[in-house]
Amino acid sequence: MSPAHTRLRQTQVETRARGFTLIELMITVAVIAILAAIAVPSYYQYTLRSNRSAAESFMQEVAGAQERYMVDSRQFAGNLSTLGYSVPNTVAPNYQVDLAKTGSVSGGTPPGYTITATPINSQVRDTGCATLILNDDGNKTTSTGATNCWK
Repeated sequence: MSPAHTRLRQTQVETRARGFTLIELMITVAVIAILAAIAVPSYYQYTLRSNRSAAESFMQEVAGAQERYMVDSRQFAGNLSTLGYSVPNTVAPNYQVDLAKTGSVSGGTPPGYTITATPINSQVRDTGCATLILNDDGNKTTSTGATNCWK
């Protein structure tokens, strides 16, 4: 072999060693796809739980305000604005929160209230818990009947 031929062959080997083969690239893409297939659903579940937790916290804060209002006014408030509350920015994009008075002194049933958080927008994917309900007696339920939604 001539020295020029040896140098040419050596240059070809060096050039080839610096790049990636199509097989190596496809293996890398496959590994990334598998990791993404595991990570994306986990991320969505995390965001759903986080949004639900923010709504639950707000609902419990409103329940405390209702109890304070009852002590002062001898009745429960019929809406959030009476309590001086509005749905915070952390909850409003994901839940429609409603407050309703229940019962009637004249009807013989004691007065009460129900706070309901109905999922909206992307939170509707939270099909395991769906609507969150908090009653005046502290009873925490969901529209699906799931028992592991309230933390």
